[in-house]
Amino acid sequence: MSQNLYEKGCQLPSAGLILFLSLFANPTGFDVPLRGGILGFFVGGDLEETISPKAVWEAVLGDLQIQVNKANYETWLRKTYGLRFENGEFIVGVPSAFVAEYLDKNQRSLVEKALGAVIRKDVEVTFQVGEFQGQLSSRGVRGKSNVQQTSLPLFNPRYTFDSFVTGQSNQFAYAAAMTVANNPGQSYNPLFVYGGAGLGKTHLLQAIGHAAVANNLKVVCVSAEQYANEFVTAIRERHTHELQNKYRSVDMLLLDDVQFFSGKQKIGENFFHTFDQLHNASRQMVITSDRPPKAIPLLPERLSSRLEGGLITEVRAPDYETRLAILQDKSKQDGVELADDVLEFLAAQVRQNIRVLEGSLNRIVAYAKLVRASVTPQLAAQAIRDIADQVRAPLALTSGNIIDAVARGFQLDPSDLIGKKRDKETTTARRVAMYLLRKHTGFSLNQVGRELGGRDAAAVTNSCRKVAADIETDPFLRRKIIDIQQGLVPE
Repeated sequence: MSQNLYEKGCQLPSAGLILFLSLFANPTGFDVPLRGGILGFFVGGDLEETISPKAVWEAVLGDLQIQVNKANYETWLRKTYGLRFENGEFIVGVPSAFVAEYLDKNQRSLVEKALGAVIRKDVEVTFQVGEFQGQLSSRGVRGKSNVQQTSLPLFNPRYTFDSFVTGQSNQFAYAAAMTVANNPGQSYNPLFVYGGAGLGKTHLLQAIGHAAVANNLKVVCVSAEQYANEFVTAIRERHTHELQNKYRSVDMLLLDDVQFFSGKQKIGENFFHTFDQLHNASRQMVITSDRPPKAIPLLPERLSSRLEGGLITEVRAPDYETRLAILQDKSKQDGVELADDVLEFLAAQVRQNIRVLEGSLNRIVAYAKLVRASVTPQLAAQAIRDIADQVRAPLALTSGNIIDAVARGFQLDPSDLIGKKRDKETTTARRVAMYLLRKHTGFSLNQVGRELGGRDAAAVTNSCRKVAADIETDPFLRRKIIDIQQGLVPE
């Protein structure tokens, strides 16, 4: 039996009720367009007085969880909540002024777009520091730990071995992680786990961390991006000794997304020495990436060699049975009882990765709360209709997509990047195109050169290295590249 999410004492506006009933009059349920977005059924009345900011924001978070990477979602969005919606302004509660500033400067347009898609009207978002009162308890709250951490503020209490759902796609990686957790530094050092986004790499990483903390080990869990930022700061402020002490005196180092070191030679070399010191002292290291070491471009060769010296294991996209088990587990954790036919429908529809799967489940539950109705397969179909194309198939970027996006970002014609123009703006744009082609495709250096007018491999290598170095010191270029990547449209 599915749980009735209707809240006692709340009534739909009469016109909305009529439209809501007609929405499900179609016996198929799957071909009825949801006109006007998730809140389109509210016709008449004051929309801002009718909807719940908390419920709206839950639906928005379901979208954002799919659109941003795991680290960004966990760091900046997971602890946010809807406060108020008034005079066309949606107030989002955040845990700190630092988070408010980051979201305002870096994610405002994305958040306003997601809100607009839910509310179907232009809306201005404001990020306001407020007292956290457990509004997102269904998404998990921070646990307490004596572990030293940086980019992952605290271990997610849900990311344990007990909550990791295994299947054919991840059994070997799970077994290796358990071995490392039970015998750190004794075998599989380093353990290198790779796979696509949202497939459970970070879950396994933090599960190992939970076990290590329980055994009173000194642990640092950090993303490669945060490690790089700390390295740059240490160089600038001349605190390299403190940085070395932090990372080279631990019992276990957990590093997420090592592919971020691509093209960053000095940072890669620094991490190589950290790696060597820990390895020589039999201190356990667990490292994740979206690809195996050999496939990470512009990674220092001796670091790549060290990463290949341990156990390399892959997590793949889950099969139908595993996806269904994941949904059953998550709905149980969230305290939401859903009928089997709803979970089976969602498991069949969403095949891309676990993050999209869980984000879609969050969206469906939030949508059911908004319309105050039971969750059915028909309602689930409507809730994920506008993201169905996104969740059904992996994204495939082509060289044309990337070159066109870079040209738009720099307000140039794509032919300028392929041609012989050498002014500063065109040269920078061409270098960015090379960098993004290497990052988002499996092209070799020679292939990238051919796509951009027959440049040789050395020119591509130098361009990628320069862009990788410049984005560490040039916030304008870094922001532009982020905007370009967000605008990439797969074919």
